[in-house]
Order: sequence, then C-alpha cells, then structure tokens
Amino acid sequence: MSDINSRLKPMGLMAADIMIPKKGTDLSKWAVVACDQYTSEKNYWEDVSKLVGDAPSTLRLIFPECYLEDGDSKERIENINKTMKSYVDADLFDTYGRTFFLEKRTCSGVSRWGLMVALDLERYSWEKDSKSLIRATEGTILSRIPPRKEIRKDAPLEIPHIMVLISDEKRSVIEPLAAKTSNLKQVYDFDLMMNGGHLQAWAVNSDADMDAVANAFEALTNGLDKSNPLLFAMGDGNHSFATAKSCWEDIKANLTEEERKNHPARFCLVELENIFDPGLVFEPIHRVLFNVPEDVFMAELSKNAAKVNVEKVGCRNCIAKKIENQDVQSFGYCTKDKHIVVTLENPSSNIAAGTLQKVIDALIAKGYGVDYIHGADVTDKLGSEDGNIGLFLPAIDKGTFFETIIKDGALPRKTFSMGEANEKRFYMEARKIK
Repeated sequence: MSDINSRLKPMGLMAADIMIPKKGTDLSKWAVVACDQYTSEKNYWEDVSKLVGDAPSTLRLIFPECYLEDGDSKERIENINKTMKSYVDADLFDTYGRTFFLEKRTCSGVSRWGLMVALDLERYSWEKDSKSLIRATEGTILSRIPPRKEIRKDAPLEIPHIMVLISDEKRSVIEPLAAKTSNLKQVYDFDLMMNGGHLQAWAVNSDADMDAVANAFEALTNGLDKSNPLLFAMGDGNHSFATAKSCWEDIKANLTEEERKNHPARFCLVELENIFDPGLVFEPIHRVLFNVPEDVFMAELSKNAAKVNVEKVGCRNCIAKKIENQDVQSFGYCTKDKHIVVTLENPSSNIAAGTLQKVIDALIAKGYGVDYIHGADVTDKLGSEDGNIGLFLPAIDKGTFFETIIKDGALPRKTFSMGEANEKRFYMEARKIK
C-alpha cells in the first residue's frame, strides 16, 4: 500500500485513513448538509437541530454560516472543538486505513458517483492565475478564511464537505469501480435528512483496485498540458480547502523537511467527481440584493455595459428559458411586481456573473446587502419581497469548464453550484489531522 501512495503523491493524491461513526450510530442524524447552504433560512437549521436532538451529529461540529453575524462566534467555536474532542474520546469512530471510499449519492431519482481521497495542499493555489495541479475555480474571498481557521487550527479532525472535479472523458477512474460494487465492502447505506436523498459508500482498498486507480490517474496526468497542468478543479468547498491550506502553511513553518513529507495536516479529505458524470448537474448560483432601489441597481449596471436591454416577462420560468443558450450575455431579475430579462452589449466581463459581481461590489461599497442563493425558487421568493431584487444567472457549460479555467483563470465567486441546496454534499467522513 505504501507503494501505491508513493505513486499517487506526485499527482497530489493519497489514500487516507477514513473514519466513520461505528455501527449503531443513527447516520441520518449524523450527516448534515454543508455549512454554506441555506444562509438566509435559519428555520432550516433550527429544524435540523430539533431533528438531531442529543444524538451524535456533524451539526455539532460545524458553524452554519447563517449564524456568522449573531455575535456568538467564540462560544460556538469552543463548543465545536469541545464536542469534536468528546466524540474522539468516546471512541465513536471506525477507521478504514489507507482507503478510498466509492460514494453514490441519489437525489430526486438521479445518482452521481464520487471517490473520497486526500489531496496534497502543497499542490494547491487559490490565486486567480495559478497553474498549480489543484486550483480554485472561483475567486477566493480571503475574509472568509479566518472564521473557518479558528475552528480548524485546534480541531483534531477534519469533516469535509469539499467536492473536487476531474475531467475524465474516458471515465477511467471512478466508473470502473462503480461497475463492480458487488465485489466491494459496503460501509454505509442510509437516507439523508431534510430531503437530501440517499447515500451509499464502499471501501476501495485491495491492491488490484488501488493499482487500477493509480494507473488511471497516471494516464490522466500524462495527458495534461505540462505548462498548465490542471488535474483537480475545486467544485464545492473551496474556502474550506483554502482554510486547510492556510492552516498547513502555519504548521509547516515549525516542521523539518522530513516532518513535512507526511504530516496529516498537509492533506485534506475531499470527494472527487468526474465532470462527465451525467448525474452531476451544474446549477447557477443566484443573488438577492437587499433594500436596493431598482434605479440604483440599473445605474450601476449601466456603468458595466455599452448598452442595457430589458424585456418584461411573465414569470421566473420565462426568465430561465430566455437566458439559457444565449449568444449574448444575459441574466434575469425580479422585484416585488415584475420579472425582467436583461441582455448586455459589450459588458465589462466575459460572463454574466463577472459583470454582476462588479455591480454588486459597487453596491456593497455603498452599504447595500447581498446574499448568494442556491435555488431559483428561494431567489424568486426573497427577490419579490418589498425593496429587494432577485438576480437570476444562466448556468455554466460543464463541457468547456476545465478549458475555461485553464484559459481565463478562476471565475468570479459563486458562479456555479453542483446541484441545488438539498443536493449538496453532506458531512459524513472524518480524518485525523493531528
């Protein structure tokens, strides 16, 4: 097995010691959705808390972002670290040594496959023009790292929601494993809470399967542009991955070169997904502007295009049909009493998310508020409230996604999402980082 990891390490990969709660734990209460979901819907997280009760749960190990502005961050972080330590001390987990997990997530009748691995933080950069093997796909907001870092820096475990994309058109890494689940040991199989669907996993740790994974990744790596070798593109959880990188930079400053080679904090547990998996759907992330007069919004928008064309339509669904597959840059918005499709001539950015981000940045500088929303229904609901504006963005083409990142660098923040909020990755597996 050590030979497998020596083959994987040049590609920024490692088979990890993966931990899951022992048999008898109610996994439907243990697993909760990523902390950056439902950020404007505290009632969601309140319902989760009621459902979980006193049972062991990752809810007690995370900081849902809807509570970031509540003024009790220090207390919450102390409780997170205390609870995490108590779970470790109570011997809550089984550990699968040097293993990959093959995962199947089914939601609304659609399934997607993933592979749990550890990625080398030394091979990652969040810089927009990075040419690292692992890189951010959207702009990284450095101000979002410190609160996450306060949790991770003292934590004995990482429990990630990070999803990372590979571009494997030949379907050589994950799909052969998915075809042989009857020969793999299943490690869990349960329903997720709150309309999250169903989650299954199998352990991948035989010499033959490890060898096949290594062979497939070596072939993928050999096919990369040596001057710009993008192998792993962040899908979801970039700020969590960036936090792990920042913590590692602090830790390694006090280590010898030898100690740095295999220190557990050098790696971060993630789920890899093939961008060509038909079950993986790219959804746009929409925006809601709070208490922004429509004329103020339009004035800022006009500064970012030679011409702004507007068309009134009947409903949100009409917007979706109008803005997809347009030859010109377009987006939609709603207010309390109308739905509008906007097309831009000579916009200031290559994609609508970039143009709107410039508008949003200008509005924030003037004191206005914004939230980034997963789901058109919620955007429509919040945007239709008195004084608000809901912004609807078109989806990104996943077929040209890697090419776009290689050519243009990281996209504007919150450009895309892999699925709706309830389809996002749930916290499930853990790994020791101390």
